Order: sequence, then structure tokens, then C-alpha cells
Amino acid sequence: MAYRDWGNPQRALTVAAALMQAPIKQVLSTLSDALSDLVAHEALVMLTGDCPTSATWSHGDAELTEAVTAAEMAQLATHVDIGRPRFDRARLADASRPVLAVASAPPGSAGALLAVLPVDGTAPDPEVLPVVQQLWDLAMLRVMALWPTVVPVNQTAPWMANSERARIVSDLADSHASTLTSLIGLLRNRSLDDGTARRTAVDLAVSSLIELRSVGDTERVPGEETAHDAFGRLTEMLGLLSRYGNVRLEFEGPVGEAAERLIPSVIAQTARTTARGTVLTMLEQGGVSRVRISWHVEESEVRAVIRDDGPGTLAGDALAVHRLTDRAAAVSGAVDVDAVPGWGTIVTVRLPLAAPERQRNDPLGELNPRELDVLELLVQGHRNRVIAGRLLISEHTVKFHVAKILKKLDVSTRGEAAALALAAGFPTAPALTS
Repeated sequence: MAYRDWGNPQRALTVAAALMQAPIKQVLSTLSDALSDLVAHEALVMLTGDCPTSATWSHGDAELTEAVTAAEMAQLATHVDIGRPRFDRARLADASRPVLAVASAPPGSAGALLAVLPVDGTAPDPEVLPVVQQLWDLAMLRVMALWPTVVPVNQTAPWMANSERARIVSDLADSHASTLTSLIGLLRNRSLDDGTARRTAVDLAVSSLIELRSVGDTERVPGEETAHDAFGRLTEMLGLLSRYGNVRLEFEGPVGEAAERLIPSVIAQTARTTARGTVLTMLEQGGVSRVRISWHVEESEVRAVIRDDGPGTLAGDALAVHRLTDRAAAVSGAVDVDAVPGWGTIVTVRLPLAAPERQRNDPLGELNPRELDVLELLVQGHRNRVIAGRLLISEHTVKFHVAKILKKLDVSTRGEAAALALAAGFPTAPALTS
């Protein structure tokens, strides 16, 4: 059908219904059919931060899609804002080619990028871009609804970024990325002979294994650290990148009284991992030779400023930045991105030194994590049977949790509880099953 047919409500509803009913392995093919009269394309490639088994999914020309790497998609993700489709040339399948990139991050998702590879490289009409974005958002909602059937439920909770498990997973991912980036730099270093390169690679791997075994070992970490010690650990974490890579790192830590200031270890850890994640995200852009990292400890916050000399095209709402923002938000912090094409990027991370005071009118403050699990699914309109299946508990246990929720929220019905949660800003997603 031609694009004009999209003005017919029946056409739009038919496409939406097809996406909402597609099995998880057919979401991309169903989306491809829907896009066929909007953007003539030969392939779709998806990069997701939610799937524990595969970062990329694809549909279309197999020879083309199999040549697209996750690294290429990750680099593309640094230039695309969530909710703002971008048509430009990008390096995919080891060649520069035109691509329509669309990013989406529904509640509870780490976000996903869709790369649409046009048949003839012609830019799509601007008027179709909002439709493409909405179709991708629908497809992502369908994928998110189906995740519990393929991954454990605790990997799909919207507050996962606040959990200790999620922090450890993020730390491990960045640790591995740092090591691999350093190994690539080592292999490309023509100034080292084979013997030296092998010894250095072994030393690098051993250092990585030591760090791997220490990640998440919070029992041995004191409740507070001095700003000097906390920043010193960051320089050690990033040292491999400058030692074996082609990037020069410059550090400016706190001095004087600020260096001796005690800060909570959870804030210090978040500052370190967010700073390292920022550096790795900057390097994914390409064209970065120097990065400066500075920490400022002020009266009420730790402020980390990371500046690069790269192309200055890092999108403020890019998927890679979305992950950093979630990490900071887990401790009530914030991430700000200021990118100027041709001049580089400045990322500012602000983390509070004290936990925010709970608002007295916060109706959800008394709920425990499992009750929040149940409330989220209740807000989506799910019945007890579905909630039990999603959370892998019995219906009797669900009824118990619902009763406790109603009592704590001082309401008498499920509908009142849902309305109260929504009014309090509780994250939700449209219900897809009942």
C-alpha cells in the first residue's frame, strides 16, 4: 500500500494489531512488512541492551545483516537521540552506507536501536519519520512484553538499575569493555615486538581477572572513602586504556580539604563506574585521542566532568548515554551531555552526597520491592493469574501482596491503588495481556 493509505485508521490499526500479536522471533519481520511502503529497505538490524543472549537481531538480506557488527551498531547508537529518527551515512557491514536510525527506550528497557538500510539510499520523506518512530516504539513494547517468556523476570523490572545485581552487571560490562579496548590497542601497537606484546597481553589479562574477582565484593569496602582514594581507584580502572591504547587520558582529582572529604562508598562507586562508562562511550564515537577526567567534591555533591576532543556528535539522549543516566539516577544523580560538532563533548555527572529526603506525601514509600513488583503489573491491568506467572509466585501469594498494598496505600480497590501509583509518577507500560 502507498503511504497515503496510512491516513486510513483501519490501516494503522491493522498494522498495530499485527505488531502486538507477533511472536518474539517475528517482530522484526512483521515490522519490516509495516515499513515496506514507508521506507523501501533491504534489511533491518536491531541493537538491544535487554537480551542476555544476543545484542543484535536482524531481518532481511542475510549477506548484509551478517556483516553488521555489534560494535558498528554501538557506535551508531552514540549519535541517535531516543524518539528522534536520524538519516545519515554510517559505517555498517564494514562500509559507509546510508541508514535510517531509530532509537526507543520504553519503561523498564535499557533501550534499542533500529537501523533501516534503504534499498537505493534515498532519504525518506520527513513526514514518514514520526510514523517509523511510532512503529518502532510499538515493536519495542511488544518485545518488552515478551521478555518474561525468554529471560528471568528480574531482568525486566523497571527498577533493575537500582538493584545491586544490575550494578554488578554494569560494572562487569564496562570492565570487560575496558580490557578488550586495551587489548585492541595493544595489538595495533607496532612499536612492540612479539615477545613484549605477548607478555603485556598476559599481564593485561591477569589484571582483568583480578578486577573481575573483586567486582561486587562490597563486604570489604568501607562505608565511606576519602575523595582522594576514590579518585585514585578511578585512575587505576582507566589506566589500561591509556597504557595500551591510542588515547591520552588526563586526570584532575580533588585537592586540599576536598581531597580528604569522606564520601559514601556507593556514591564513589557510582562516580567511578559512570566516569569509566562515559569514557568508553566517547571512544565508541571514533576520532578521540584525548580525554580529560576531573572530579570536584562540593558541599552537597560530587561532580565529575569528562571532556574529549572527538567529533562532538554524541547525542544527549543516545542509547549509550541512556545507560549512564540510569546508573546515575539509581542514586538520585544526573548526567548532562554538551556536544559541539567539531569541538568535542563534555559530559557532567552530578551525584548527591546525601540521600534525598523522602517526601512525606510519597504514597509508595512504605512498599517493599516485591510489593512494587506486584503494583507495577497491577497498574498495567494484569489479573492475579498473570501477575503470578510473571513473578513466578502463586496466586495466593499475589492476593496476599495485593492486600498488603491496599492497606499500606490506604485504599480499598485495585483501581484506586493503580490511580494513586500513577499520580505519584510510578513507571508503567501499556498492558498487553490480561
